[in-house]
This record gives sequence, structure tokens and C-alpha cells, in this order.
Amino acid sequence: MDTPRTKKHTPAAVVSAAVAFGAMVCSAQSGNAVASGPVGGPVAAAKGPEIIPLPGPGSFVRKIDNPYSPFAPGMRWVYGGGTREQRERIVVKVLNRTKLIEGITATVVRDTVKVNDEVIEDTFDWYAQDLEGRVWYLGEATKEYENGQVVSTEGSWEAGVDGAKAGIIMFAQPEVGEAYRQEFYAGHAEDQGRFLTLDTRVATKAGVFKRVRMTEDTTSLHPEIAELKFYAPGVGIVLEFDLAPEAGRTELLRFTAG
Repeated sequence: MDTPRTKKHTPAAVVSAAVAFGAMVCSAQSGNAVASGPVGGPVAAAKGPEIIPLPGPGSFVRKIDNPYSPFAPGMRWVYGGGTREQRERIVVKVLNRTKLIEGITATVVRDTVKVNDEVIEDTFDWYAQDLEGRVWYLGEATKEYENGQVVSTEGSWEAGVDGAKAGIIMFAQPEVGEAYRQEFYAGHAEDQGRFLTLDTRVATKAGVFKRVRMTEDTTSLHPEIAELKFYAPGVGIVLEFDLAPEAGRTELLRFTAG
């Protein structure tokens, strides 16, 4: 769930919603989840930021220890959201497994989504960190389920295969307003993000987090929707807000450091 799960892009209507959400102060509250802090300006509806070339294998380190997107074997996150009728539970776990992609040894992370205790999506994501501390997203193998049967693998991709390119999910030293590609597989996976603030505060059922980075995630594949994500140091994603077409919230319930 640090994972680029949201495939979205911001149209004018969503920009207006984001501005209304708080031009100077972001305040979102539902249940025990609260977030506050300054927000940057709206994301322009454009083709998206440039794709940063993937460095060679020698430019990567073995451990993913960026404090805002750490992925050490054994780490586990449990998230909750939805409504009384549609209870969502997401479990993300860093596996003690690797995958070789473009000559780079990637860490494997499993992301399982359940609604009302039924699995609707099961994904294996692949990440790696370079010498600059940037965490790269190298692809995913995803399956969607209905009534226990696989109904789609749409969104699966791997860097270097069929023109797909890796993206970045977290920088070591980002700047407010900085936009970036999280993934690019034309017509299938085109997530992008932008940093709105680097120092906000978030309270969830898992605790209170400071120095939180907030991003807006969008995609050209679904221009009607957008999402805010909140990354806490030492943990990663602690809260998500869907801005449009429907408001929604997913918050961290438990985190195990491994």
C-alpha cells in the first residue's frame, strides 16, 4: 500500500476539490484519522512528468531503508477502510524473497485486499533503492478476484518488458511541488505523484505521526479520480484519502517493524 495502487489523473473538477480540501491548511477527519498541514497548489492536467531513466544495476543497494518507504523483510502493515456494508482490509508484507529485474535485485512485497473478508485483489510488487536513496518501483504481478476466481490481471507489468519503464515512489530529499512518475506501461499502468507538503501531522488508530509527507497520486488512465497519500518516517504510508469521484479513507491500523 505504499504501493502505487491508485491509477489516477487530476482534471479541473478534482483540482477544485483539492483546493477546497485546503489551500493553506489540509484538514481531513473521519473516525480517528486526522491530517493537518500546508498544501501546495493544484496539479496541472498535463501529460505528466518526465520519465527518469533507470540507473544501472551497480547504482543500487541491497537494503531499502528510505525512512519514508522502508521495505525490510518481515515488515507488515494492516490498513482498514470502507463502510459498514463494505469493510475493506489491506495487508502489506515484505517477503524474504527477491526478483531479478533489469539486472537489479528487487525486494518482493505482497499486497492483499479483502472486502468483507473476501479477497478481491492479490499483488506482488517489486522495489529497489538506488545510491541516492530513491525507492524505485520495478513492476507488479496482480490478480483481481470475484467469488474466489481470478477475473483480471490488468495492471501487471515489469520494467524492461513490452516497453514498460520503472518509476520512483519516494525520494530521499523531495521538494514541495515536485512531480514524478511512479510507473509507466502505456495504457496499463501510468501512475504519477506530486509532493504537496513535507511536514504535516497525522493521527490514525495506529498512532500519531509527525513530519509526514503528503502526495497527490493521479493517472492519465482514469482522469475522474485522485488520491492523497501520507507517508510517515519509519513507517511509510499511514493514511490515504480518495478525493473523487467519491470520498473515501483508508488508515493504518497496525504496523510491525519486522
